[in-house]
Amino acid sequence: MFNPLGTFLGMFAHDIGIDLGTANTLVLVRGKGIVIDEPSVVAIHRKTKKVLAIGAEAKQMVGRTPANVVAIRPLADGVISDFDAAEQMLSYFIGKVHRQLGSIPRPRVVLGVPCGVTEVEKMAVHDAARNAGAREAHLIEEPMAAAIGAGLPVTEPIGSMIVDVGGGTTEVAVISLGGIVVSRSIRVAGNEIDQDIVTFARQKYNLLIGDWLAEEVKIAAGSAYPLPQERMVTLRGRDVITGLPKAVEVSSVEIREAIAGSVAQIVEVVRETIEETPPELVADLADQGIALSGGGSLLAGLDIRLSQETKMRVWRADQPRTCVVRGAGAALEEIEVLETVAAPIQHSRAFR
Repeated sequence: MFNPLGTFLGMFAHDIGIDLGTANTLVLVRGKGIVIDEPSVVAIHRKTKKVLAIGAEAKQMVGRTPANVVAIRPLADGVISDFDAAEQMLSYFIGKVHRQLGSIPRPRVVLGVPCGVTEVEKMAVHDAARNAGAREAHLIEEPMAAAIGAGLPVTEPIGSMIVDVGGGTTEVAVISLGGIVVSRSIRVAGNEIDQDIVTFARQKYNLLIGDWLAEEVKIAAGSAYPLPQERMVTLRGRDVITGLPKAVEVSSVEIREAIAGSVAQIVEVVRETIEETPPELVADLADQGIALSGGGSLLAGLDIRLSQETKMRVWRADQPRTCVVRGAGAALEEIEVLETVAAPIQHSRAFR
C-alpha cells in the first residue's frame, strides 16, 4: 500500500552504508561519501555499565583506563559479541551522521556482514541497526560489498574473485551473476597478525608490548614477501623479568617470520577456494585476476606472495580499506542491485 508520509520521509532521510568491522567502523552517506571512519571500540564503566566514550575517543582509553573503566570491542571476528555495546555504538554513529548533516532520522541502512554467519548472527546485526534508529536494515555479505567497491563486474556472467582481509576475518569469494558461487572465511586477519607480533616480542625478547604498538610495527615493517630493502623497527614495552621499560631493535625479516603462520593460512584459504571453483569460472579468474581488499591487504608483499602461490595476477583494489563501505553505498544507489546482492534473513524458520 502506498504510504505518502513514508515516501516524504524517504526523500529527505539519508541512506547509509555501514562497514561494521572488528577493528574499525566506516559509515558512508549516499551523496556525501564516507563521513565516519573510527575504531569499533566502546568504553564502559565496569559497575554501572554506562557508556563513557565510543570510537576514536574510546580507543585512546584502551590500556590506559582505571580499574572501573573497560574499553571493549563489540565485535569479535566480524560478528557481534556484545549486542548492547554494538547497538549503542551503531546508535552513536548514526546519530553523529544526523548531527553532521542535519537530516531527518530513521535512514535506510545497508550493513556488511561476514560470509557464512548464522541466522542468529544476521538477526543480531539486523536488530541492532533497527534498534539504533534505522527504518530499514539490509545486510550484504562483505565479500560481495568489497567486490562491488573494488569495481568488479559482479552482476555479469563472468567469474570474479575477491580476497577481503579485514581485522577479524579473511573472506574469499568467487562471484558471478550477482551471487556468491564459492566462498571461504577464516578468523585469521589483521588482528591475528598483530597478536603474532605480540607473541614474538614476548617469546624472543621477554618484552610485553600492546596491541596498538604491534599494529604500528605491522604497518612499518610487516611483510608477506621479502622486501626490496629490509627495515628496522623499535619495539618498546615492559621487560617480563625486571618489570622495567625496555626497547629492542628488530628487523622486518624477524617480523615476517613471526607472522608467517597467519599469512600461510590466508594463502591456503585462497588456494582452497580456487580448487572448489567450477572450471569455467577458473578460466575467467585467470583472465580477470584476483582482487585484494580490506585493511589487512595492505600488508607489504601480500599480493606478490598470493600471485606466486596461485599462478594468477593479483592486484590490490583502489583504497582497499573502504571497499566494503563503498560497495554497500553503491548497492544503495539502485534498489534492483540491492535486492540481488543483499544477504537474505530467514525470519520465518527456526535459527540454526
